[in-house]
Amino acid sequence: MDYSKVLRNNNKIVSRTGGQGQGVQYTSDLSLRFVLSGNERYDIGRRHLSIYPDSFLILNRGTKYSTETDAGDPVQSFAINFDQQFLQDFKECWTFGDGKLLDQGNESIKAQPEFSETIYPFAGDIRYNVFHLKQHLDDGMQDEMLINEYLHHTLINYFNIYNDEVYKKADKLEFLNQGTKIEIIRRLNLAKEYMYSNYNQNVNLEDLAEHACLSVNHLLRTFKQAFGLTPHQFLIQLRLKRSLLLLKDTRYPVNEVVSMVGFECPSSFIRLFRTHYNITPLKYRQSA
Repeated sequence: MDYSKVLRNNNKIVSRTGGQGQGVQYTSDLSLRFVLSGNERYDIGRRHLSIYPDSFLILNRGTKYSTETDAGDPVQSFAINFDQQFLQDFKECWTFGDGKLLDQGNESIKAQPEFSETIYPFAGDIRYNVFHLKQHLDDGMQDEMLINEYLHHTLINYFNIYNDEVYKKADKLEFLNQGTKIEIIRRLNLAKEYMYSNYNQNVNLEDLAEHACLSVNHLLRTFKQAFGLTPHQFLIQLRLKRSLLLLKDTRYPVNEVVSMVGFECPSSFIRLFRTHYNITPLKYRQSA
């Protein structure tokens, strides 16, 4: 269902379906971009990011971007744009009230309002909250008080994800300077988003390191420290996770799914899938 809903406090929610792309645009507010089916590519400068149903993208205010979708695979997208005043009120209440989020102190949070524009995992509480909000809006709900409560909880969910994906992972790095840790995490997230967007291609360490502006050895050492996995292990898990989405779609035979997620050998894919999920791909499809 397509709609663009602007609330009285200027928060905006956009639901869109179809295979069309959009030209160059600028974000007016902090924006969370979700893809509920299909995939959508965002071009931000030299970065080309592909968003799938298991991930979402953050765009800060004033970011220049364009989008593109595959005409053969209809996309269902959902975007939440937070008004600056609503966002600032939330941040002051949340961070100053109990100081338990981001663990960075009031001054540094207020001085750095922008968030890392990268791909984040769309799972757990934020997925549950966004799907419930969309269902209510699809059913015609007009209660702005309730809608804003959902938006408030979406921000809580995102701040928790940001804390997990940036600050908690930075704490795992073996550096003394906090600023250095945050910068390394920012670069590692560039490597991670490259894998999110190119997981079905032949990804190599040199490409990852170049994308992250790190040496290969620096990438290997810090990636394992932050994420508990090597880049190769992370890529394999990502491919397996993406195969779950495709196996639910009976249009694709299992052998075709193997190549679609970047595996070359069906037997290797089946073995890894069974090891990781304790079920074969065919039985998973039948149960799903």
